[in-house]
Amino acid sequence: MNLISFVPTNGRKAAIAPAAFESMFNEFFNHDFPVSFRNGQVQKSPAVNVAETKDAYRLEVAAPGLAKEDFEVKVDKDQLTISAKKSERNEVKPETTEAKPEERYTRREFSYFEFKRSFHLPETVDANNIKASYENGVLNVVIEKKAEAKPQPARVIEIG
Repeated sequence: MNLISFVPTNGRKAAIAPAAFESMFNEFFNHDFPVSFRNGQVQKSPAVNVAETKDAYRLEVAAPGLAKEDFEVKVDKDQLTISAKKSERNEVKPETTEAKPEERYTRREFSYFEFKRSFHLPETVDANNIKASYENGVLNVVIEKKAEAKPQPARVIEIG
């Protein structure tokens, strides 16, 4: 598996600086969510567990630091899409120090986070009976199975 796409340089020598590699590895390893490469870009998305019981499927999305208001869970035809969007804006007001009253420090930090995961729903589920809850950093989505897809108890057939 290739982690980095090769792009020809049209005869020019590619300049590879150690700082570029350091930046790439920092981008890859210093995130809370797993990363993947799509279209030559690093994509962040949370880990998802999918469990099946006799009555339903359960998706567990590990997304600490988000609030339930940050999520959107929607169904379109046979596609379940889970997405989240969060932006934060931290601003430190200008200050002066006694040592250097002519210097003022101001800092603004903006952070944006967004992900989207889609899942194909099998015909055996009831797309109108999906419930979602968020607790302790985990989004739980329960997708009920249709009655005919649930296991039926054994029954004795009378011979006529």
